[in-house]
Amino acid sequence: MTTDTNPQIGIIGLGGIGHHHAERLDDTQADLAGGLDISGPAREAFGEAFGVPTYEESENLLSAVDAVLITTPNRFHEQYAVEALDAGCDVLLEKPLAHTLESATRIAEAAHEAEGFCMVGFNNRFAAPIEVIKEYQTKGRFGDLSHIEANYVRRRGIPGRGSWFTSKEVAGGGALIDIGVHAIDLALHLLDFPEITEVSGATRSEFGTREEYAYIEMWGDDIGPEGFDVDDSAHALLRTESGQTVSLDVAWAINRPPNNEFVIQGSDAGARFDRGSHDLTIYEASGSGTDHLTDTDIQTQAVDTHKAELRYFVEHVAAGEQPDQNTVEEGLAVQRVIDAIYRSSEQGEAVSLKTKTPKPIPSE
Repeated sequence: MTTDTNPQIGIIGLGGIGHHHAERLDDTQADLAGGLDISGPAREAFGEAFGVPTYEESENLLSAVDAVLITTPNRFHEQYAVEALDAGCDVLLEKPLAHTLESATRIAEAAHEAEGFCMVGFNNRFAAPIEVIKEYQTKGRFGDLSHIEANYVRRRGIPGRGSWFTSKEVAGGGALIDIGVHAIDLALHLLDFPEITEVSGATRSEFGTREEYAYIEMWGDDIGPEGFDVDDSAHALLRTESGQTVSLDVAWAINRPPNNEFVIQGSDAGARFDRGSHDLTIYEASGSGTDHLTDTDIQTQAVDTHKAELRYFVEHVAAGEQPDQNTVEEGLAVQRVIDAIYRSSEQGEAVSLKTKTPKPIPSE
């Protein structure tokens, strides 16, 4: 789309995250044109809050917009993303790409065949410290990156037992696919999405299945352990084709302190970034003058990462250009890692993701 008018944006999935995005569209060069949800009360509440028409059938919305934000439960990502892409709309799809690798693959295939594009909602990439790290990396300050520790650990933070988040059928998994997806994406983003060759992981469900789950607060209502059939923690080690590694710790609930740290190890320098506080420190050593260690604290401006992500999306919708980050290919790469961690945990051994090279056809 390349016109003088603002892009017309629709939102599919009118719950809390749908409202969250709608509020931030005011700060973009786009107009909120409507919303879609299968729930009547959700449609009514959204229409009253934002003064736009709401729909139950997707074709009514898709015919009125240039692009859509999809914020439904994971299981329904494929249905709405494929419909939107087939209708010629651009798509911003909330993470993860889908609830299963198979579904994610079908979305990616639809995006490759579509006139528009599909972008995945990895909003943490738009944090100012991450942009600083990427710039320093591009300029070679870190040297060769060898290892990243990626942590997204809540001491107690199950999103509401009995909600769709804790149903494998709807969500596709638990803590790993909900918040671990962010940790995996950031780690791969910082490594420039290398080829992952081996994954060893373990997922556990130790707290969500208990009758008595001690917590201070919860994202939703606690209906109880019935129907809780997903993981509440996950730990993994990833190996890349070039020998780089990523260690992953993720939890909705665990008996240890919360942890949002990403630690980057390079041959010339390293860094520590806290996803929660946005603190960033660069670690270096030098023999200039005399041997010494240098810790540099980097101060950045606070950024609303969802707002920054929406601006980026709208700019590309308006220009009719494919985004060069948060791409559907990157979302699919993250989904492959998630799938491999679950398979590794089930099998009790490392999973190889090496691409099998076909044997050459013998010459006659």
